[in-house]
Amino acid sequence: MGQKCNPVGFRVGITEGWKSRWYASKAAYGTFLVEDERIRRFIDEMLNNQPPHAGVSKVEIERTRDEVRVILHTARPGMVIGAKGAEVDKLKERLEDLIDRRVSVSIIEIKNPDLDAFLIGASIGEQLKKRASFRRVMKQKCEAAMVGGAKGVKIICSGRLGGSEMARVEKQLLGSIPLQTLQADVDYAITHSVTTYGVIGIKVWIYRGMYGEQIEPERAESRFRHRARR
Repeated sequence: MGQKCNPVGFRVGITEGWKSRWYASKAAYGTFLVEDERIRRFIDEMLNNQPPHAGVSKVEIERTRDEVRVILHTARPGMVIGAKGAEVDKLKERLEDLIDRRVSVSIIEIKNPDLDAFLIGASIGEQLKKRASFRRVMKQKCEAAMVGGAKGVKIICSGRLGGSEMARVEKQLLGSIPLQTLQADVDYAITHSVTTYGVIGIKVWIYRGMYGEQIEPERAESRFRHRARR
């Protein structure tokens, strides 16, 4: 019937962990859930949607009895930390004011941004706002991901592409994307680019190989170059 499911949600609890890790009673569950959503939206607004654009792709939240631990996965840790940790201290204070609980912030650097679906989607969105050619941008990002070690990349953009009167869907695919193999490490993200002629939706799938496989960037680059020549 062609019914689709989110590749990340498909794997949660099997090969992927939860982004929020805590236990709560039935009375407190709803409160904690709303707090988690407020934290994620605040961080996205503060660090991704306005300068310095820190490139935070994932926010994990852990709770203990008296503390909330927020773990940020970012491509630019220096932007989040700031000079002598000033920015991260400011972020911590604002989060504590937001949820009225004690908060600790940890930062994890994303070693290879070209293998992160959210960062690729956000980068495409930023270039579309500057009226770049959507086909060229999509092709460049696909090739960069393959050079970085991906085994397959799929990017779909939909909306008024290029400012056209009628909305349409464009797809770029390199390599393979296994949709039903739970052991396959597939990263997925959906982002939106608010342009002057409308909102453009961007979906990105990245197949990084089976879980446990590690691809060295140098080997991946030579493999992709050889395939491109053929």
